[in-house]
Amino acid sequence: MGESLDKLFECEPYARKLGMRLLEIGPGMAMVEMRVTEDMNNIFGSAHGAAIYALMDGAFELAANSHGTVSVALDVNVNYLHPAVAGDILTASARELSRSPKISTYFIEVKKENGRLVATAQAMAYNKRDPLPTP
Repeated sequence: MGESLDKLFECEPYARKLGMRLLEIGPGMAMVEMRVTEDMNNIFGSAHGAAIYALMDGAFELAANSHGTVSVALDVNVNYLHPAVAGDILTASARELSRSPKISTYFIEVKKENGRLVATAQAMAYNKRDPLPTP
């Protein structure tokens, strides 16, 4: 399943626009990387929360859909802990905490290369029965 999901993510326009790269995927988990660029800055000169959220959402999307059927976000609660700046390489790791036929929950964290925690999130997905599209 990971291989076709890998190809789907590779073709996703938004992830490509932000320069996201899939590092690892497995059942209920995923790691995605992104380099922060100047055009991702907020008015204070650090990475906009939306850019960090997008990276988290990419990892969440892959982890939730790693079981072969479509899962969609129901709720995401984000905590921004430390800023990131242009040049930082951020890694988002998502791992499944629980899964039932309809609902699954995830913990996501974003770290800098030096291991500094930038943000965390708790997320919930609704698990549909539809198979993933083919790449």
